[in-house]
Amino acid sequence: MTSTIVKAADAAQFLSFVPRLLGYHPTRSLVVIPFHGSRSLGAMRVDLPDTATAAVDSIASTVIGMVCRLPHADGLATVAYTGSSFGGHAGMPHRDLVEALARRADACGLRLVDALCVTADAWGSYLDPSCPGSGRALADLDAVPAELAELPAPSGDQGSGAELPAIDDAEREDVARALGAVNRAVTVLCGTDVASSAEADEVSDESMTDEGRVDPRALATACLLDDLPDLFEDALAWDAAALDPYRAAALVWCLSRPSLRDVALVQWSGNLAQGDEAFDAQLRWEDGEEYPEHLAMRMWGEGDRPDPERLERALQLVRHAAAVAPRSARPGPLSMCAWLSWALGRSTHAEAYAQRACDIEPEHGLSEIVLSFVRAGHLPEFVWSR
Repeated sequence: MTSTIVKAADAAQFLSFVPRLLGYHPTRSLVVIPFHGSRSLGAMRVDLPDTATAAVDSIASTVIGMVCRLPHADGLATVAYTGSSFGGHAGMPHRDLVEALARRADACGLRLVDALCVTADAWGSYLDPSCPGSGRALADLDAVPAELAELPAPSGDQGSGAELPAIDDAEREDVARALGAVNRAVTVLCGTDVASSAEADEVSDESMTDEGRVDPRALATACLLDDLPDLFEDALAWDAAALDPYRAAALVWCLSRPSLRDVALVQWSGNLAQGDEAFDAQLRWEDGEEYPEHLAMRMWGEGDRPDPERLERALQLVRHAAAVAPRSARPGPLSMCAWLSWALGRSTHAEAYAQRACDIEPEHGLSEIVLSFVRAGHLPEFVWSR
């Protein structure tokens, strides 16, 4: 999490700051801003529950427990963003949840700096006894203090940005042909059919020359697979928006195979040396040895904190790979989109990618793992470090 000094003069200014801190306009959300003294420690967003049916005490315990995991947090502010109105609830909605949060925070020795609500027609503070029953005017939130203007303007909501890049049919067909050609080249070079049935369907006559030889571009691409850690490391420097069809096919081919995808996961969340180690460990595991625990724990979000910029580059790469992949080969890249988003603390995006993968391939392994993480509210251990 990044650290930001809050210089808001009042609650209205604080509310104008929150979307800029998040980078989007939250909807149907409970946003929690932990504090160390007067300094914010970032922000966390969870779906705002339907308090008509939700066990608010359990939800409050989970949310406050997340704040308690931050090493220096001694207080918090909360903001409920809802499409409901003040008028429809005879005051601020979700008061029962906020009261449960206040009780749990007090029990854990945390200051409740403020508890705010933004509805469709007004805003207010649950802690302000002078707040009008109809709330305060939303126009109060339009003014952005000069010291906050340097932060990027928010856009969209928490679901924005999870869409795959727009790809035309011709580009996707080029990658499908390249994937079929690469699959055949690997089969010829390895002397065995390593293709899945879905990929075998992608092989076209265009993967062969007039004399029946394998397309030389596919052979050159297959040779890149000889050193996968080098390939995965080089790929981080590729221009994701302008991938050659054969480079894209190489990525899709690798990410569609769990054993190779897991090497990429370890390496992109670590470094080249760890990728080499993960590749060797995978070979030993296939020979019956135990897979090293310190590598396996990376998938669960444990271990050293990854470089966020490295994760971002990998995410842009696999988003494009998922967009250009034939539908049958898309779950692998989508699952990596899901895991990388989760590792970056974007559980809403992670769930969207993982669900798309499962819509294509029910019971897809990594995608189901990420879905279980998100639905249990489990975050990587390293998101709690600054």
